[in-house]
Amino acid sequence: MIFKSINPFNLETVAEYAPLSDSQIEKKLDKAAKAFKSWKKTSFAERATLMHKVAAILRRDSEKLATLMTIEMGKIIGESRAEIEKTAGHVAYFAQNTEGMLHDEKIPIEGHKAAIAFDPIGCIFAIMPWNYPFWQVLRYAAPTIMGGNVTILKHAPNVFGCATAIETVFTEAGFPEGVFQSLIIDTHQTERIIEANIVQGVTLTGSEYAGSAVAALAGKHIKKTVLELGGSDPFIVLADADVEKAAKIATQSRMMNAGQACICAKRFIVVDAVREAFTHHFQQNIAALTQGNPFDPSVHLGPMARLDLAEKLSKQLEISTQQGAIKVLGGERDNCHFKPTLLTNVKFGVTAFDEETFGPLATIVPAKNEAKAIELANNHRYGLAAAVWTKDLERGYKVARQIESGNVFVNNLVRSDSRLPFGGVKKSGYGRELSAYGLKEFMNWKTILIAD
Repeated sequence: MIFKSINPFNLETVAEYAPLSDSQIEKKLDKAAKAFKSWKKTSFAERATLMHKVAAILRRDSEKLATLMTIEMGKIIGESRAEIEKTAGHVAYFAQNTEGMLHDEKIPIEGHKAAIAFDPIGCIFAIMPWNYPFWQVLRYAAPTIMGGNVTILKHAPNVFGCATAIETVFTEAGFPEGVFQSLIIDTHQTERIIEANIVQGVTLTGSEYAGSAVAALAGKHIKKTVLELGGSDPFIVLADADVEKAAKIATQSRMMNAGQACICAKRFIVVDAVREAFTHHFQQNIAALTQGNPFDPSVHLGPMARLDLAEKLSKQLEISTQQGAIKVLGGERDNCHFKPTLLTNVKFGVTAFDEETFGPLATIVPAKNEAKAIELANNHRYGLAAAVWTKDLERGYKVARQIESGNVFVNNLVRSDSRLPFGGVKKSGYGRELSAYGLKEFMNWKTILIAD
């Protein structure tokens, strides 16, 4: 079997990759085990020095890496550059702050000295998606490695070039062999890695199906998992919202990365009092977007990342209109190029409401009032992120507390931030990445109790 990296803009093959053999995988696992024995003993200062070098190399090679990303998965070049910069900033953040996050925590217990220490656990196996090929990898890898663990990456096959580039960055930065390794493997080879003694945790960002399958394997071998899965994020517009601003951010949220982000807003739940005005502004904003060559700086959207993804979105659109949704804009497709689309009259039971639509398709869901909007937001299998729009900030906070989601942003674009925990509930997964909470997911929380 040969993996092909195909440029989604013109469907040309840009690279081919052969998967590793089982014996080659064993050698990689041996390298990880040997590396962990020494890496876990290094000081935070040593780790930080090398991690700052990673950030510097990312910034130095930003144009080259951004170009590779755009060629492999179709992201417009401006978004690719921004992803490299965000990734570099994240790496530098954990290089600077990990030591402070992992200080022993003293617990007052009468007659004793008690503390919680945080120790690295081994090798973390990561299965990462193609939509943010640098950010998603360094999002987990920087804190994981700064905590004293080592890691093995299985990236998505269409961005194996990005995976190889990331490993090259770690090597150039001076990390010891085996601390970060990228493996070109097929799905059926993942259990061989999960069952290895050195692997003590698995992190996956991907589909609900992939998460379920990997969690089952990890459970079989008693390995901890962190899963960030699908999302169908609600974007609630209340009667007192700044409708024009909400529509502007709604367009950005839904259409960034050609709509291919777990935290893209997907269900725009709008109360009746402002639905007509919001729809008007939203439709105008979407209609103004240009689509084409992702290297053209005037273009707002590139192609979707793969042909099968574009075909799936077309099918979801077709079924949704048959179920009563009204297409008011877009919907045309030419290979991977999917025109930005707006559906109205979307309700519970319609495919575009019930399923995750991973592409540039926005849906307006009518709600009679605030209570109904909250009910519609929570009436879903996913719970990754949400947004609430209102001029009353106290009201926004109260509504946010009622939303069943891992993240709720009020009057703001939903985005990940190195300082804040990120993850979901329900079928969107479990566990957290980012911040001290995410850092400690793959640490041994060791209780130490000493009698006075």
